[in-house]
Amino acid sequence: MHVHLIFVTKYRRKAFTDAMPTRTEEVPREGCTDFEAGLKQFNGERDHVRPLVQYPPKVQLSKLVNNLKGVSSRRLRQKYDARVRRYLWCGRLWSGSYFAESRGEAPLAAVKQYIANQQCPAD
Repeated sequence: MHVHLIFVTKYRRKAFTDAMPTRTEEVPREGCTDFEAGLKQFNGERDHVRPLVQYPPKVQLSKLVNNLKGVSSRRLRQKYDARVRRYLWCGRLWSGSYFAESRGEAPLAAVKQYIANQQCPAD
């Protein structure tokens, strides 16, 4: 199964620089292996990231998402503490919600192209 996810920063604060989504991409790749899942595509903007994840039907999507958001938040705060601290709200980087869209009838290549063509952040 494939799912297109969007994780938004708390209050859509523009917390990311060019390097940060790249670092954020490393975390889902590592976290996906814990769930026998795979990161197929990734991109981000100043206030959100867009992973495309393939996961087995036995995995609860909400648990996968919570793991990816929690680990990425901790890792980004460890690496970019001075930058991220300005954008945290009560210690939270991500909004409590997330967007999840199953791939459905759209070809996987079309979804990958859509994610790749999204605007990247500028400093």
